[in-house]
Amino acid sequence: MPNVPSVTVQDVPADVTLLDVREQDEWDAGHAPEALHIPMGELVERLGDLPGDKDVYVICRSGGRSARVTAYLNGNGWDATNVDGGMQSWQAAGKKMVSESQAEPQVI
Repeated sequence: MPNVPSVTVQDVPADVTLLDVREQDEWDAGHAPEALHIPMGELVERLGDLPGDKDVYVICRSGGRSARVTAYLNGNGWDATNVDGGMQSWQAAGKKMVSESQAEPQVI
C-alpha cells in the first residue's frame, strides 16, 4: 500500500507494541513472544486494547493485512508501522517464536 510506513523485521525496535493481526489458528501455530494478538476482523471493536504509550508495529503472515491495519491506525490517531514481510520474514530471520502448543512454532 502506498504511504504506509514499513520496516524490515530486523528494524523492529524492542520497546514497541508488536500487534499481530493474524487469525487465531495462525497465532496458535507460532508468534513472536511479546506480541499482542488482535485479529484484523476484531480490531475496530478492540482498539481500547492497544496501549497508547508505545508505537505500534503491525505484523501478519506476509505484510498485506498488516499494511491495511497500519493505514487504518495511522488514519485514526495512532503512530503505526507495518512490518514488511510479516511472520514469514520473522521466521526466516531466525527471530524468537513460540506456539500455543508443545509443537515447534511455525508460520502457517
